[in-house]
Formats: sequence, C-alpha cells, structure tokens
Amino acid sequence: MELLIYREEYDLADSIQNFLHFYYSLSMKYLASDLLHKGLSPIHITSAVLRAIKIVESSGIEVHRHFMPVFTQVNKEIMQDCKLSKLGFGLVLMNANPKIPAVGEWQIKVLKGFSN
Repeated sequence: MELLIYREEYDLADSIQNFLHFYYSLSMKYLASDLLHKGLSPIHITSAVLRAIKIVESSGIEVHRHFMPVFTQVNKEIMQDCKLSKLGFGLVLMNANPKIPAVGEWQIKVLKGFSN
C-alpha cells in the first residue's frame, strides 16, 4: 500500500506518474529481501540488484517497471528493500553470488529451459 501525501493542488503529470508507479507495483510480486531466506547476505543482494538495474538500463527497458525501492521489516528491523517484477527477480538471481546453492540451481534451471 502506498502512502499519499495531501496537497491542495496536484500536478497532472505527477498524478499520472503516481498512477503508473502503483500500476507497475501490482506486477512486482517479489522482494529482494526474499533472497535472505535462500542464503544470500544483504551485501550480496544489494550488489546483485545494482547489477540487474544496470542490465535493464543498458537494454533500454524502463527500470521503474521492474524495480521499486521500499522499506520492509525483517527480524524486527526496518531495512531498505526493493520490490521486483518477475524479470527483475530473475535478473537479481542471475547476478547473485554463484557460490550460493539456490543461485546456481536457478541459473542451471534457466539455462536448461533456454536450451530446450
């Protein structure tokens, strides 16, 4: 749920942009912090997210359609997180530390699907 701040006057462009952010967030079913449960550390997750964002930017894809910064609570601590679309989540996993078994397994699964 997004928090709205009351203003006496709204700029039409801001209203449209806010609607688009909300619309795109509906397809972002994943959180980068979900990868903590798969054995990745916060530092590894952050670097994988940054690499994934660079890939999206260099591919000409709109970043805000796949990555949205948010705050979440993990173990009673508030932390900076990122909502991810399916593409965003896949790119983060593709760019995560391959020494983590879940990452390697996912990369192999993707490549097997690609070769079929």
